[in-house]
Amino acid sequence: MSKKKNKSSSTINQVLTQMVLDIFEQNGNTPLNYKQVSAKLNVRDPDARDVIFDILKEETFKGVLKETSPGKFQLLELKTFIEGKVDLTNDGSAFIVTDDEFESDIFVAPRKLRNALNGDRVKVYVYAKSKGKRKEGEVIEILQRAKMEFTGIVKLSERFAFFIPDDRKMMHDIFIPITDLNGAKNGIKAVAEITDWPAGAKNPIGRIKHVLGAQGDNDTEMNAILAEYGFPLSFPAEVEQDADAIPEVISAGEIAKRRDFREILTFTIDPFDAKDFDDAISFKKLDNGNYEIGVHIADVSHYIIPDSALDKEAYERGTSVYLVDRVIPMLPERLSNGVCSLRPNEDKLCFSAVFEMDDNANIIDQWFGKTVIHSDRRFAYEDVQEIIEAKKGEYAEEILKLNALAYKLRERKFKSGAISFETTEVKFKLDEKGKPIGVYVKERKDAHKLIEDFMLLANRKVAEYVSKLGKGKSKYTFVYRVHDSPKPDALASFAQFASRFGYKINTKSDKEIAKSLNYLMEDVEGKKEQNVLTHLAIRSMAKAIYTTKTTSHYGLAFDHYTHFTSPIRRYPDVMVHRLLFHYLNGGKSANGDHYEELCKHSSQMEKKAADAERSSIKYKQAEYLKDQVGNIFTGIISGVTEWGMYVEIIENKCEGMIRLRDISDDFYTLDEKNYAIIGQRKKKTYQLGDEVNIRVKNVDLTKKQIDFSLVQK
Repeated sequence: MSKKKNKSSSTINQVLTQMVLDIFEQNGNTPLNYKQVSAKLNVRDPDARDVIFDILKEETFKGVLKETSPGKFQLLELKTFIEGKVDLTNDGSAFIVTDDEFESDIFVAPRKLRNALNGDRVKVYVYAKSKGKRKEGEVIEILQRAKMEFTGIVKLSERFAFFIPDDRKMMHDIFIPITDLNGAKNGIKAVAEITDWPAGAKNPIGRIKHVLGAQGDNDTEMNAILAEYGFPLSFPAEVEQDADAIPEVISAGEIAKRRDFREILTFTIDPFDAKDFDDAISFKKLDNGNYEIGVHIADVSHYIIPDSALDKEAYERGTSVYLVDRVIPMLPERLSNGVCSLRPNEDKLCFSAVFEMDDNANIIDQWFGKTVIHSDRRFAYEDVQEIIEAKKGEYAEEILKLNALAYKLRERKFKSGAISFETTEVKFKLDEKGKPIGVYVKERKDAHKLIEDFMLLANRKVAEYVSKLGKGKSKYTFVYRVHDSPKPDALASFAQFASRFGYKINTKSDKEIAKSLNYLMEDVEGKKEQNVLTHLAIRSMAKAIYTTKTTSHYGLAFDHYTHFTSPIRRYPDVMVHRLLFHYLNGGKSANGDHYEELCKHSSQMEKKAADAERSSIKYKQAEYLKDQVGNIFTGIISGVTEWGMYVEIIENKCEGMIRLRDISDDFYTLDEKNYAIIGQRKKKTYQLGDEVNIRVKNVDLTKKQIDFSLVQK
């Protein structure tokens, strides 16, 4: 409790310090004493004024302020120039978001952006701020471009061509010289790269890098999504050569270095259409009545040499990307589906976490190290679910025991304060050309949870093991998966909204929050508001990231957590394997700054992959509804904005927007606090979670946009 209080008072102190420093900026850096600063902040309480005096002294000691005469202070220098990231708005202006969370965003008018594009890192000159006005400035230097490649459509004329980007935040068409069309024809979808942007020119100059194909073609559109988020469409020849040079045969010398599990029952459990099997489970009953459970993970780090072409490519990609109709692997197919994949009836190299467990799923002993396995059977989730439900089938005794142990692990996890977010996962039935002909919701049953719980166990125990190495500041560098507790204001807002559906969120402590969220998730399952409330709850949470800092994972209620179990599809897991092996062999702590940079890149690529996946779902939703324009459906209001409300169709989970300007019975405005839009005259309210009838009005495949109109009763 004291730690939280300290953190809270530290934050308050930082905010107050920033407010004090802002007073000097707002007053042209005129020398002021503590009474004058207090007056400008409307602070009259003597104790609070003493705190302000202490801040003035502290900031003088730090060199931020100087004491111009006894008791009078002034900023050493005005922060005229700052650096930040461009966040472009729909009207072409931008806000510059700085790295300092206490620094307000700086507004930049369109004419003062100097060709800066969305996401670019820039240096900004900040104008002296008039009292009560927002900070404004102008871009004086582009420090780093966020992206130079865009997907879009080629528009051709006799002497030149223009390229119209898909990205709505790219406000400029790209001029393409006829000599740089790379075979692109008029109206074709392609990838263009900006090569120059002469001073004073309205449009950048570029070249066509890849021709993707005809608009609306499934392969064209899926490749366009990958290119848009910066994922390469193929592996460089050098990387493929590296992969092809890796032998499939395991030498006797390599096997001799490892713990041999080939005679112990081992199997994989994956989706029926999976090709890369990166985890397997082994099961053995011990003489003392306990069980030896092995979590065996493909030993990718054995095959990928640090700093090789293969390693650099895997790092750049960061992750495999899962679109609606395909997987874009992080590693070439020879590795992901071949050498590293734990296919049945083949000897395979693994990095394993092996646990001795009793009947109550208590860990009696654990071991981490390199192994060789031989999978006896490849199960699909459906096969295992059938065995669990029928209580019979191949290896039924072992699977039922694993399921019983998994239940106990899960129970313990939730008792400790883990949160159970069961979101509905939408899948499409596709025809041979990739066109969606049906939509269904994927169910998560015991077979999925069984595997998940043993993977969570391995991830947690590996993280705990490394976290205990070293002492104090000399803790060993490691790659953790961390998840902060929710921001109080976001959680309070969600709790207020959930109460409208009769759900109470207790915000007294992290444990109480988790307990009441779990009750809510259990209660809401199968109800029309499930998706809305689940997504809102998730949105109130912090985002999970990779870092070398040893903080906890709030959502799972684990003090230490990492990603050890999927190195075929996640680069952080490769890093975890390398570090763990290094430490198991007595190695010294790795360079923390270096690994923190790798973690940041991995977190960024993970977000891009998630955005690409969402984009492919949006495209398929639009494609699915394209033939249903005019049809009426029942939906749930899933989001509200100042320009419209989003509605998710109950039947097929497709989401579109009803624009406020299209609701003709009143003038509606957004009530942000209550997640609602309200008619100004009749006071009719449409709130998040409400059921409405909609008609599919229009579908724009290029923009992945679905428009609905409201069918009023």
